[in-house]
Amino acid sequence: MKKHVNIGSLIFKIVALIVLIFGVLMILYPFYIMIITAFKTQAESAADFFALPATWTTDNFLGVINKSNYFMYFSNSVIITVSSIVLIFLFVPMCAYAIARNMRSRKYFKFLFYFLLCAIFVPFQVIMVPLVIYMGWLGLSNQTGLICLHVTLASSQAIFLLTNYIRSVPPDLEESASIDGCTTWGAYWRVVLPLVKPMIATVLVLNALWVWNDFQMPLLILNTVPESWTLPLFQYNFKSQYTYDYNMAFASYLIAIVPVMIAYIFAQKYIVEGLTAGAVKT
Repeated sequence: MKKHVNIGSLIFKIVALIVLIFGVLMILYPFYIMIITAFKTQAESAADFFALPATWTTDNFLGVINKSNYFMYFSNSVIITVSSIVLIFLFVPMCAYAIARNMRSRKYFKFLFYFLLCAIFVPFQVIMVPLVIYMGWLGLSNQTGLICLHVTLASSQAIFLLTNYIRSVPPDLEESASIDGCTTWGAYWRVVLPLVKPMIATVLVLNALWVWNDFQMPLLILNTVPESWTLPLFQYNFKSQYTYDYNMAFASYLIAIVPVMIAYIFAQKYIVEGLTAGAVKT
């Protein structure tokens, strides 16, 4: 017996597949341009910008490393990213835990939760100028101030996600731990934190990618101090500094992207696990 073919469903699947292939090509094509340009000489790029290099050369990478103090900017990005993520890990889950366990009994925590939630809807452009002026008054127009800003701006969304996730963890588990002699801190560290590990991993990975790639805040806070530049800020100034040397510029972009891609490849399962577990957890 022949199966009935739904023509409409088949057409929809074909169209969806074509759109997906087109989207993948649109995403991968800039990577192709970046990679081939990074391994070309200036003469080859001038002859045919879109063609594969006749000779794959690493001179552009060596030039970036040797001529531009690249590792100084790389280390600045590492220090800012690692410091921000460590502080987010230390303080944000504790804040979310306190809010989650006291929202119903104390109005202050409920107000605090909604106050932090409101910050998600405020565009950064609204607070950009006052923030720069305020950081200047405090003498925090440096890497320390930038780390504080990253932690502060990441807190709203992270607390929102973690609070709702922690509320789905049964309080009976903590009560059982307290009967066995566990303190509040012990119950948080040994019971709650392991159970919300997927969401914590999601928050940390997403914020690590954001901090590493952030350009706007380093531009506002660090642009006058070249020794404190992060990689995105260095790459912004790279064009004028090296007189339109696109080959070296693309080589610097490729070096900066590789650590992020490696981190995301190893951490993507935690992101998916955290989001899907949070959707169905009871």
